[in-house]
Amino acid sequence: MALPKQYRLRSRRDFAQVHRKGLRTATQHLAVRALKRPPPIDKIKIDKPDQDTKQDTGADGGSFALSSCFGVSISRKVSKRAVVRNRIKRQLLAIIQHNLAHIEPGWQVVIVVRPPAVECEFDDFLRELEYLLKKVKITEAFHGD
Repeated sequence: MALPKQYRLRSRRDFAQVHRKGLRTATQHLAVRALKRPPPIDKIKIDKPDQDTKQDTGADGGSFALSSCFGVSISRKVSKRAVVRNRIKRQLLAIIQHNLAHIEPGWQVVIVVRPPAVECEFDDFLRELEYLLKKVKITEAFHGD
């Protein structure tokens, strides 16, 4: 199952902005760039001070306006075969989707896959991604179940 749309980083402009302004950290197989984004002002109820100023929430109880968005960048340097690149991308997005509850909202994150990642298994990606996201303070802990 794919990562829900509200959690996807899609536009080229967003990827470029995260690359330009985001925090950077890396391991041998993966690199992460993360950018904290401010809450959109139009979603906050400002006109009545006695009401809550909370964001609108989605069906899962999380905030659509503040949910973290993720993108995976994987070039042909990693593998010439699209099947291999897509497998790696699916594994990384599955790890993110399974651990969305443990990820702090309000971030834009780009995961860059490096060429040695072809040799990695799912558990290696899980460990490295958890380490990288902890390092930029986006999450406390992952669950690999």
